Amino acid sequence: MNIRTMTATVLAAATVACARSDAPAPPRMGFPVPSYEAVDLQGEMVSLESLKGQVVLLNMWATWCAPCRQETPFLQELYEQYEAEGFRIVGASMDTGSAADQVEMFKEEYGVTYTILLDPQMRGMDSYQVLGLPATFLIDREGILRWMKYGPLNETDSDFQQALEDALR
Repeated sequence: MNIRTMTATVLAAATVACARSDAPAPPRMGFPVPSYEAVDLQGEMVSLESLKGQVVLLNMWATWCAPCRQETPFLQELYEQYEAEGFRIVGASMDTGSAADQVEMFKEEYGVTYTILLDPQMRGMDSYQVLGLPATFLIDREGILRWMKYGPLNETDSDFQQALEDALR
């Protein structure tokens, strides 16, 4: 074996050995969403699995995120409008450390009545391969991803509105 072949073989083996085999697959439209659970503000564990049968809008956000603050009133309006149809919003706070008090103040300031989870280790960002906040995922009653957006949710997004209406049917 010559030096080039040996070097190529070693590099190929090193590349395979260094690849993260435990890295979650990115969320894909039309496929089941990655599992996810975190505690709510009352200290109860909430999982996406426990919400099957409902249409869920998973929104990852943080109190320090300006676009997150801008979209929160719209999220609250959506929740109030569609809650009776089996629609749930789960706002997963990615604030690190012990930010429960800040998150509670945020919830009160914006009049949020939908479910808020605390994820200070940002496991949701890893599972859903989120690089920046906010990030939103629409999940149908069977746990299938129907729409997603990295960035703020906009009231005028007709693709989102159509996906939500389809999921609620």
